[in-house]
Amino acid sequence: MMNSNASFINHHSFILTGIPGIPDKNPWMAFPLGFLYTLTFLGNGTILAVIKVDQSLHEPMYYFLSILALTDVSLSMSTLPSMLSIFWFNSHEIPFDACITQMFFIHSFGLVESGVLVSMAFDRFVAIRNPLHYASILTYSIIGKIGIAVLTRAVCVVFPVPFLIKRLPFCRSNILSHSYCLHQDIMRLACASTRINSLYGLIVVIFTLGMDALIILFSYMFILKTVLGIASKTERLKALNTCFSHICAVLLFYIPFIGVTMTHRFGKHLSPVVHMLMANIYLLLPPVLNPIVYSVKTKQIRSRIIHMFQRRRNRT
Repeated sequence: MMNSNASFINHHSFILTGIPGIPDKNPWMAFPLGFLYTLTFLGNGTILAVIKVDQSLHEPMYYFLSILALTDVSLSMSTLPSMLSIFWFNSHEIPFDACITQMFFIHSFGLVESGVLVSMAFDRFVAIRNPLHYASILTYSIIGKIGIAVLTRAVCVVFPVPFLIKRLPFCRSNILSHSYCLHQDIMRLACASTRINSLYGLIVVIFTLGMDALIILFSYMFILKTVLGIASKTERLKALNTCFSHICAVLLFYIPFIGVTMTHRFGKHLSPVVHMLMANIYLLLPPVLNPIVYSVKTKQIRSRIIHMFQRRRNRT
């Protein structure tokens, strides 16, 4: 399936890539990938369960964290079928429509995650800048509307992408560079001009992810200005500590995203293994590490998780 004779003129399916150059090592990746997906579901599931059970965590900050956890789980579920197909069952072929569907969900949930991170930055801004009116500003209704707006924006922005891909003819190699389907990866296989696709992709990156990053940056500039105006050093550190987990989540999302974007656009001379690693880090790392960061750095969640496991141990 992976030889060059079978890699041309296939309008009905694509061939996903496991470990470039050493396909015989693919089965060895099954166990670490299974471990990462297990950590993702257990970590984010624990965060959701703790927030649901503990009434003291029913605050705007933790509702946004719940949305982030749900987004991470959804993003992982988007890549799970093709990952399992390759590394567990050694099946590399994916139907064209299934590939387009996976691409839609991966890019949609990626934009949702970016929007949620912006919402969490706004949450921290309000909590530090205007703590007395925090609960009255970020009501349940407002949080729900923000969540719907973030999801709607992502779906509307990504909705044209499948149609932009479907209009392209594919008469060259149908071997993709990754273990899942991305717009830029599918686009490069077309045997017609992809200028519209490239332009639309660039516009999306600049006016969604780029704008989100700028909003987060300006939010933290105002937050820092407010914190520096606090007289007590202890209170300043306490205020900054509430932002640490969110800053880590932002870095975990945007640094791999920038890395995979740069390798796609300017790293064509790099080894295929580098492209594979960057793409997998971009989608697998944040869902695994986000719940760990929030569990370690958020005292309320950490203490609740410890209490929950102590109760289970006492029962046994």
